Amino acid sequence: MRNIRRRSLLRTAAVSALAGSALLIPATAALADGLGPEPHPVHASAEPAAATLTAKASASHVRAWQELRITGKATGLKAGSKVTLQQKQRGAWKALPASTVTNTSGSYGLRVKLGLKGKNELRVISGATVSPVVSVTVS
Repeated sequence: MRNIRRRSLLRTAAVSALAGSALLIPATAALADGLGPEPHPVHASAEPAAATLTAKASASHVRAWQELRITGKATGLKAGSKVTLQQKQRGAWKALPASTVTNTSGSYGLRVKLGLKGKNELRVISGATVSPVVSVTVS
């Protein structure tokens, strides 16, 4: 029984080796003529990552017209992308005269002075990408 199995394995190996070399030339010619199987697309990634922005205030409470910093990081945006600070005023988002561009690592920093007393809601925007809201209380 052992000899039969060994002969069978040797025969299969020999046939596979001969068949592989004999079929190599016709298969190569068929591929060159465009008659071969369809190539499978190679995907580096399924979808590009969505752009995101973060924002953080240097203080949660400041006096009126006291300078504070808003810093953050942009991912999925090109270096040098413009970011603008917005403030919620009477229920609508208004752009403040505070903008900058992201550096090569995606980070940014803004300096701003707020004059509206009470709770101020701020966010950073770049195109259609918007950061989460940051709250700063001005007294």
